[in-house]
Amino acid sequence: MPAIGPEAYPKRIAVVGDLGLTYNTTSTIDHMRSNKPDLVFLIGDVSYADLYLTNGTGSDCYHCTFNNTPIHETYQPRWDYWGRFMEPLISEVPIMVVEGNHEIEAQVEGKTFEAYRSRFAFPSNESRSFSTFYYSFNAGGIHFIMLGAYISFNRSGEQYKWLERDLANVDRSVTPWLIATWHPPWYSTYKSHYKEAECMRLEMEELLYSYGVDIIFNGHVHAYERSNRVYNYELDPCAPIYITVGDGGNRENVATSHADDPGNCPNPLSTYDKHLGGSFCATNFTTGPAAGKFCWDRQPDYSAYRESSFGHGILEASPFSGSQKSQFSPLLFSV
Repeated sequence: MPAIGPEAYPKRIAVVGDLGLTYNTTSTIDHMRSNKPDLVFLIGDVSYADLYLTNGTGSDCYHCTFNNTPIHETYQPRWDYWGRFMEPLISEVPIMVVEGNHEIEAQVEGKTFEAYRSRFAFPSNESRSFSTFYYSFNAGGIHFIMLGAYISFNRSGEQYKWLERDLANVDRSVTPWLIATWHPPWYSTYKSHYKEAECMRLEMEELLYSYGVDIIFNGHVHAYERSNRVYNYELDPCAPIYITVGDGGNRENVATSHADDPGNCPNPLSTYDKHLGGSFCATNFTTGPAAGKFCWDRQPDYSAYRESSFGHGILEASPFSGSQKSQFSPLLFSV
């Protein structure tokens, strides 16, 4: 792991989500290795073993193809294939992971996330979360917070209480940069998964904003998008930048349609995901150019750039310069 401290720069962090094991995955990892990262940051949806039956037959759309299976099967050897494929990289470079929806793998007796939790190490004790779903760690001059979107994120829950404690204990003279991540994005303008994680945003956004989180990384949407600094859908110079990098190479293909394209605004009821809090929270905008509507009629002001392609990002952190916090170099997006 990169050394900790405000002078521990520069460091190169490879950021990727929704990786899978396809031809596009191979291209992504080849580009990633050529960038010689010090740390790999994987934002969920790892092997996509849950898109396969136990006999190894797979499909881009499981419920479309295997709608008669009594339970949602998975093909566990797919995890092993993925591990062997990644070994040349992650045997040399540490990898930190957060869970995505394809790691749920619901089985009999209510078991979930079993394969995911048994294949990775998490600093749960060190960060005092005592959970494999959310934790934090330091690398270089950055404090990373990994949050679980597919468990309780309510303000009365253990994850939220832990997050309050963790944020309060961050020493920004040691780790001046603060980065958070979880799988489904709060700010995405693609039709796919549009406003799907709205319940989580309503519970946690204010807390992250109040502690000055700098950047938030997400996956889930199979495309690249970078926001302007935004809080509660309004531009705010003190708010985080949100970056979606859910395009590592998965077999479900890239997202190409935007919710603001003519005729593409999804039905609000279609945005519900039972695994994301069990409630319906996506409603129309109440302020701004889209007030009274569920979608904008153009690319929203909070969306700075978006691109439908496979790839990953490289994040380089710069040290402080006197009392002025210097900027991260741009997120270099390799395809």
